[in-house]
Amino acid sequence: MIQQPVLVNLAISSGEPAGVGPEVSFAAALAFLQEQPAATITLLGDASLFPISSIPKGLSARLRVEPIPLSAPVISGQLNPTNAQYVLDILDKATKGCLNGRFDAMVTAPIQKSVINDGVTSNDALFTGHTEYLAKLCNQDHVVMMLCATLPAGFLGLQRSHALRVALVTTHLPLRDVASALNYEHILETIRIVDADLRAKFGIARPVIRVAGLNPHAGESGYLGREEIDVITPAIEAAKELGTEVSGPYPGDTMFDAGCLESVDAFIAMYHDQGLAPFKFVSFGGGVNVTLGLPIIRTSVDHGTALDIAGKGIADSGSMFEALSLAYQLAVNSQNANI
Repeated sequence: MIQQPVLVNLAISSGEPAGVGPEVSFAAALAFLQEQPAATITLLGDASLFPISSIPKGLSARLRVEPIPLSAPVISGQLNPTNAQYVLDILDKATKGCLNGRFDAMVTAPIQKSVINDGVTSNDALFTGHTEYLAKLCNQDHVVMMLCATLPAGFLGLQRSHALRVALVTTHLPLRDVASALNYEHILETIRIVDADLRAKFGIARPVIRVAGLNPHAGESGYLGREEIDVITPAIEAAKELGTEVSGPYPGDTMFDAGCLESVDAFIAMYHDQGLAPFKFVSFGGGVNVTLGLPIIRTSVDHGTALDIAGKGIADSGSMFEALSLAYQLAVNSQNANI
């Protein structure tokens, strides 16, 4: 019997309206639906932000714009805190749709954290990013930010194309606060979440994971810091006892060894730039952000609002296309796992 393609319903929250989010969302949605006939996409945002009349008739049934009104008119490239609540409203609607089963996955366009903090006075705490906000909406205490990209065959000596995945123990923290934010339980739970979601959502039967240290030379046996001795290594050893194939801590400057790329399914870095600087250097702008540990599937672009080019028709929608592709595949994997 020929297996029929799994129908996947995706939602896109179109992000900061003055940035490139609406245009890359629309362009990538059209391109993705032309390539993938077993998907539908709901674009969430103000209808004025999308050239709805240009949707081909053949795609009109599978690409739907669900209007959410702006609070104030938009000028491309010019932030307006009055529209901060609008950005949160479309995130809320996409998340609720995933939680109640209306959508199989959500894809998020970039937002501007500063304008949300300036414009939403009812927040109890600073808005620090999608990852933390979605964790709160989904009532999850611990979620993990992971960036994914496909490295082509031949790059860095790869014999075949291979996925590069980099997860973070801490996310949007000032560097001076990172060391105090690290503890045994948090690191162990991060490793556990990465391992569990690589199995459940990515379909990897036994993930291989590498974990970085915090200090130069992974602490140099304590001479350059004790975090590796006191919290990172004990967490890694505990994860091994739980059946996780994990190793480390590796010095941050040698963890991403080209010779190991084909045998490692995910790298875990201790802080934002330790993991994402090397990732973005090699990902050619095609990276995808995935939030692990949520009861829903969420992917996102790996770039910002690009206010300087917004509305000029020159924004590259490649990362949004890749985010849609990965969201679709994760949804298929999840549906097949439940059959």
